[in-house]
Amino acid sequence: MLLPVIMAGGTGSRLWPMSRELYPKQFLRLYGKQSMLQETVLRLDDVDALEPVVICNEEHRFLVAEQLRQLNKLSQNIILEPVGRNTAPAIALAALNAITTNEDPILLVLAADHIINNKAAFHQAVESALTFANRGQLVTFGIVPTGAETGYGYIQRGQQEVINNDVAYQVSRFVEKPNKETAEEYVASGEYYWNSGMFMFRAKRYLEELEKFRPDILNACKAAIKKGKDGDEFIKIDKELFIACPDDSIDYAVMEKTTDAVVVGLDAEWSDVGSWSALWEVSPKDSKGNVLTGDTYLHNANNCYINTDEKLVAAVGVDNLVIINTKDAVLVVDKNQVQDVKKVVEYLKANCRSEYKRHREIYRPWGRCDVVVQTERFNVNRITVKPGAAFSMQMHHHRTEHWVVLSGTGEVTIKDQKFLLTENQSTFIPIGAHHRLENPGKIPLELLEIQSGSYLGDDDIIRIKDQYGRC
Repeated sequence: MLLPVIMAGGTGSRLWPMSRELYPKQFLRLYGKQSMLQETVLRLDDVDALEPVVICNEEHRFLVAEQLRQLNKLSQNIILEPVGRNTAPAIALAALNAITTNEDPILLVLAADHIINNKAAFHQAVESALTFANRGQLVTFGIVPTGAETGYGYIQRGQQEVINNDVAYQVSRFVEKPNKETAEEYVASGEYYWNSGMFMFRAKRYLEELEKFRPDILNACKAAIKKGKDGDEFIKIDKELFIACPDDSIDYAVMEKTTDAVVVGLDAEWSDVGSWSALWEVSPKDSKGNVLTGDTYLHNANNCYINTDEKLVAAVGVDNLVIINTKDAVLVVDKNQVQDVKKVVEYLKANCRSEYKRHREIYRPWGRCDVVVQTERFNVNRITVKPGAAFSMQMHHHRTEHWVVLSGTGEVTIKDQKFLLTENQSTFIPIGAHHRLENPGKIPLELLEIQSGSYLGDDDIIRIKDQYGRC
């Protein structure tokens, strides 16, 4: 049986300011009707496969769970990496977990942040790869190049193998991202594919090759997953043991060393959306080559990518620009220099600015919080609590809170008192008081929260009891 494994780690810093550490690109709706993770899951609907397993960072666990729940695909199928250790260990965790519940499934390893417009071609490549994976070979998918790209690694194909009209090639070698001249030579030769980072193999075959070439990675993963815990929605890995695992990619750890690697060509209008210019290239354009999302006005503007959350963006007499407007940041960059967006993120990190990590609107397991006003002595937040969801029981040492209900009904607990608040009603939570807010209704609960005090950091949230497993 085929088991899709979707890798949903990474921060997507080149797509700042929309992609940030706590809400990276794979969870955003950048292309299509759903988030990139959801599009990856839906792409498998016509493939005969088990429910997908998603591997993600612990910080993103509630985002992944909510997005899978929206697709009715949530079934204790999320593996949490306590720290990032690259693709070779991540896939090892998925393989080890898979053979505890299935005999020896074939893993289809996918990235959560790829665009594949030609689903039929993708499904055909998966069917062809199954033929070779069933023989015990380790398959990688090579993208048929459409140009001399310098931002991708390449795979050189060797001898052809044909089984019942299914075609693959022995992998001659993997090569790093080339310069422009070398990339042009690769494409002209017809012997090279772009390296997609997608794979297919039996779980036990991968573990056999990992044990042969990187037993240190395998042993660390075995120990970490054995001592981990299964929750209602998550498969948790022991942090201390996994920290000791070496950091390495599947290409370096296994695929470049094994003698059983083959590559199946994939010509399916693929993109890894690694930059704003890449997103511009694959998106539908107007008559002047512009890609527009949100409230925009353009005059004498050509070949621009503009995406705005709320405010009007007007562009006059400009060409080849990327303009991204979010609630707390604006990016303007020449489309030919989008690879340098990561320098903005580096600057923000170096100066301890929050904009590299989080948006103004923060998503929580119970809903979301939009930081409307933020100062040293008080914050004003607009909070939305989902029906049936609730805050943890908590308290604060340094701040008071004032809640004003805008719509819906909230059940409030303060110390030993429990009462309901409805529209236009309010309550006050003093410093040190244990408190909790729940939405017992059928519609979202909307409220304003005014925080006031000498210290307003998140680490002053002291959780007494948390139903979401947070500290």
